[in-house]
Amino acid sequence: MRTRMKPALLVVALATMSSLQGTPAIAADKQDKNSAKSELSIDRGRTAVLIMDYENQILGMLPEKTQTAVLDNASAILKQARQAHLPIIYVVVRFRDGYPEVNRQNRRFAGLKESGRLREGTPGAEIHARVAPQPGDIVVTKRRVGAFSTTDLESILRANNISTLAMFGISTSGVVLSTVRWAADMDYQLIVVSDACADMDDEVHRVLTDKVFPGQATVVSTHEFTRALAGKGGNK
Repeated sequence: MRTRMKPALLVVALATMSSLQGTPAIAADKQDKNSAKSELSIDRGRTAVLIMDYENQILGMLPEKTQTAVLDNASAILKQARQAHLPIIYVVVRFRDGYPEVNRQNRRFAGLKESGRLREGTPGAEIHARVAPQPGDIVVTKRRVGAFSTTDLESILRANNISTLAMFGISTSGVVLSTVRWAADMDYQLIVVSDACADMDDEVHRVLTDKVFPGQATVVSTHEFTRALAGKGGNK
């Protein structure tokens, strides 16, 4: 019973939070039709792409069909971003031998030490081959959920005069949610590419991308984002 209630409670809590913050309950598909296609404009000189937690073991938690879909979309985004000369930053979660970074009080990571998952140097902690970094790309290693927590991401962004983050990752309720909240509080402009994100709970993913994220980010599809980068709605 508890297991079934958790996603539902999270959905309710997130929707309530958005309502309290004055977040418009706009579905992602409606936003795409009404605004993203005609208004999405990308300042290539000040925008970076964040691809987050695309490691083998994390992708392996998703159904095979979902894995294929997000890898297809991520590949398309990275290809177009490289052609547009956008900085590409990979954010990965990894731990040293012995997991000295994992506090036993941390409920999310407590089981990792025993399971041996996401340990540096192991195949499961490597970025999937289909979206592997290329020369010039940046890899940021985190020890917690969000892309900013325990990393030097902020220093890298400031050094490169980045003000807009186009992001996607796994999971929607994990690294994406944490990063959106943190980055919004730091006054970054945010783009979330929803169909390159995935979650273990489809309903949680839907609520976040339809109702929560639009209050602090522009939520678009891979097609809309790559179209803007190709020059149809984007700035060079």
